[in-house]
Amino acid sequence: MSWITTIPYEEATSSLKRIYDRVKGPDNTIDNVLSIHSLRPHTLVGHMTLYKSVLHNSNNRLPKWYLEAIGVYVSHLNQCDYCVQHHQVGFTRLLNNDQKAKAYYQSVQDGTVLSFFEDHYADGLAYAKKLTRTHHTITKADIEHLKAIGFSEGEILEINQVTSYFNYVNRMVVGLGVTTDGDIIGLSPNNSDDPKNWNHS
Repeated sequence: MSWITTIPYEEATSSLKRIYDRVKGPDNTIDNVLSIHSLRPHTLVGHMTLYKSVLHNSNNRLPKWYLEAIGVYVSHLNQCDYCVQHHQVGFTRLLNNDQKAKAYYQSVQDGTVLSFFEDHYADGLAYAKKLTRTHHTITKADIEHLKAIGFSEGEILEINQVTSYFNYVNRMVVGLGVTTDGDIIGLSPNNSDDPKNWNHS
């Protein structure tokens, strides 16, 4: 499951148990990406606060399926199969089009994803790639381009934050050897109207 000790739900006490009760899924399951924080529960609070804010918040304006699509792509770029698996399921559920979701996944795998979308969403993915792979080369011109093709500044911020979040979690997962063993793939905190609701379903 990982290269460091994690505390299962049944053995959690005190503050960790209280946090686990906030993030648990069916039958008290805790995703491995969350239980990896169990030796330092305060970092799980930070992780979930960021996660809900950038990906599961009703104040976002970009479609939630597109934010998940960014997560799948960035995770692929970072060779984080754990996050690719989890968020491809979330993307598929939100898109509500299995055939198109499979085609997107294939385009991510074969390197043609930047031509998958025929509108400005493709340029958003290109920015996510640049932020992930060569962030030091980004200039004001990149942001001006995104504005010129139809993204609002708030939407650009959403793309930036989702990309940055996945770069964080990908490195955490890969760097600690987190696997999907025992996970229910695709669980997520789905109540976007309540930032304090972290339960997974």
